Amino acid sequence: MKDPREIILEPIITEKALRLKDKVNQYMFVVDSAANKIEIKQAIEKRFGVKVTQVRIVNVKGKPRQRFVRRGRVSGFTATYKKAIVTLKEGDTFDFMENI
Repeated sequence: MKDPREIILEPIITEKALRLKDKVNQYMFVVDSAANKIEIKQAIEKRFGVKVTQVRIVNVKGKPRQRFVRRGRVSGFTATYKKAIVTLKEGDTFDFMENI
C-alpha cells in the first residue's frame, strides 16, 4: 500500500463541503487519480484514526478556460482530478486542519 500522504492530496474546503461535514459527517478530499475506494478508506483510517463507513468517488473533468493575453486569445483547460467523499462512523470526527 502507498503512503497515506500520497493517496490523500488535500481537503476540499468549500461551502458545500462544510455543510456536508456539519449535517451528515462527510468529508471531501482531492485524492490520487490512481487510487481506488479501498486504498482511500485505509489511508483515511490510518492517517486520521477514524472509522470510515462509505467512500464515494467522483472524477472531475477539467473545464474549458479562456484567457486573454497581450498577443491574442489563449484557451486551455483547468486541471482534471479525482474527488473522494468519505462518510465517517457516527460519533467520529476530526479536525483536518491540524492533521494536514
